[in-house]
Amino acid sequence: MTVNKGLLSLVENTPNFSNQALENSVGTLKLGWVLKSSQLDSLIVTNPILTASQKTDLKADINNLSHINLGRVLGDLIRHSASIIDATIIPLVDADNPTPSTFLEILQNVQTIQGLIPELYGVPASDKSRAVNDHLGTINNIFVDTEDSSAPVFTSLLESINFIVTANLATETALETAYTNLINFINSVVGDSTDFQTTLDNLATAVATAHTNLNTALAAEPLLTHKNNLIAQMEKINVQVALENSNLTGMDTFIDTLSSNISFASLAEDATLRRLMSKVAQDKNWQTYFEDYETNQNNLNPIYAGTDKDAIVDRVLADSGLPDVTDATDLVAVATKARRDDRIDTAGYDRLTVEKQISDASKQLLITTANRTIFSLSNTLLNNMNQHDRDKIAKRIDLNQSANTLS
Repeated sequence: MTVNKGLLSLVENTPNFSNQALENSVGTLKLGWVLKSSQLDSLIVTNPILTASQKTDLKADINNLSHINLGRVLGDLIRHSASIIDATIIPLVDADNPTPSTFLEILQNVQTIQGLIPELYGVPASDKSRAVNDHLGTINNIFVDTEDSSAPVFTSLLESINFIVTANLATETALETAYTNLINFINSVVGDSTDFQTTLDNLATAVATAHTNLNTALAAEPLLTHKNNLIAQMEKINVQVALENSNLTGMDTFIDTLSSNISFASLAEDATLRRLMSKVAQDKNWQTYFEDYETNQNNLNPIYAGTDKDAIVDRVLADSGLPDVTDATDLVAVATKARRDDRIDTAGYDRLTVEKQISDASKQLLITTANRTIFSLSNTLLNNMNQHDRDKIAKRIDLNQSANTLS
């Protein structure tokens, strides 16, 4: 039920969603060479003079050590999150998606997946890497919050960046200079010229070399620990972005597949359609589902539902009037119960005495009869038959549970 309080004040306004919180968090990481790296990354993306191919080549040239070229990593992260907010991350395919998607549709689809996966798989969406944060974690503060005692990604990154910057390394200063030189050149370019590409290439090479030099300077402790941490945290960011990109771009297909499978399964309630689908389905799992559907459906019974198996057995026995014989000395009653036991062949029993019926039934159930009194034998037989009653109910409970368990 929707909460009405405050709803009226929302009617003529929009939520104005943005990735500003992520941008603010990324901003705290822009220290020293990371700040310059971020400025260069942003300039390359927005510069109106560089051609698309020049931008691609330039970004490749200066990304020789991506854990040093952190501005690119952070820039890609911001651009990725922005594409979620404006929904441009969803491919625009005229045949399937004639109109652009919206952030609202993304949220609704993510919510749909949270319900479909438990229904079909019997596990939470997180078990299939399809939880909310598996789709939208970058804009949900996943890098600034943790659910355990470990440091968040951005907190850990900031610690290492700050440690390296405050170490006052000459190679870090030289890298900042190389970034500045490339930035200034790109800003100065107003059109194509004879030495344009050569100068651009040379300055890009200088940045790549400066990356290598700083990386070398970080090869010994205590700086090595922080270099390794840059690599580890960068990898976490890249893995998260890749997961979200994969989940979001394939979300419509994923939902369609799950929804279709639910619909196919529901059609199995029609016996004629079920037989038809079992013939045309080529997947063995679907064939088995359709072929075993009626058997499994017959095994479903709410009276066998529950978690305490012994308690269910006792309840069903009592509801069925069992045990119907409890006195082993009542030989007639024991023999009569034996005639109802589905394991015992009672052909010709009318010609046998009660004692002989008990003895013969015992032999069929592999109960030792030698050197035993009839009352001892009757007691063992009765216990065996009463246990059989329990075992049959226990089996029905197992069948009910099996038919009602996702597999």
